[in-house]
Parts: sequence; C-alpha cells; structure tokens
Amino acid sequence: MDKEDWHLVSDVQVAEGGMQRLKVAGKVICLVKQDGELFAVGNRCPHAGADLAQGWCEAKKIVCPVHRHRFDLTTGRGDAGQGNFIPTYPLKVDSGKLYIGIHKSWWKRLF
Repeated sequence: MDKEDWHLVSDVQVAEGGMQRLKVAGKVICLVKQDGELFAVGNRCPHAGADLAQGWCEAKKIVCPVHRHRFDLTTGRGDAGQGNFIPTYPLKVDSGKLYIGIHKSWWKRLF
C-alpha cells in the first residue's frame, strides 16, 4: 500500500534558483528549483516561523530570511548546531504532470 496520498500540483512556475509557495492538502509547502531539480519542503522555519519562500538557496540548502538557518533540500536537516529540521515531501511526474506526496496517517493507511 502506498504511504503517500499524491496531489496534483497545477500552475507551477518555478525558475531556476526560485521558490514558489503552495498549499497542498492543508499544508503550506515551498517548491524549490535548484540545479535543475525540484524539491518540496515545509514552508515554515522551525526556529522562528519565518516564511522560507522569502529566503534563498545556496548549495542545495534553503536559507531562512530571518535568522539565516539553513536546511538541506533533500533531507530537511538543519546545519550542524541548529538542532532542527523541516519536512520534505516526495515529488513525481506522471504523464507530464507534477504530483506532491503527503504522508498518510497510520490510521488512514490501516483503513
């Protein structure tokens, strides 16, 4: 059984090095394009709640615009010493359309 519910994302227009804020299944997600690859991560910095889509990327890390906390786009882990992380979401392309996977709760997977 699939652990994610896959949600079609429309109107995605992310330029190289850019970010776009999306609302998917009640979650606010930041879609990032870095080195030709798309990443989907949580949009709120866990340190101070800042909007990460207002930040920037460098070396496959998203940087918070408020206190400069950095998070790996692949794993969501914060830099050493931060002790925090952001959620990451899987992406897939099917028939030329982009989908974001939102993890199903254990209850929903059971039934």
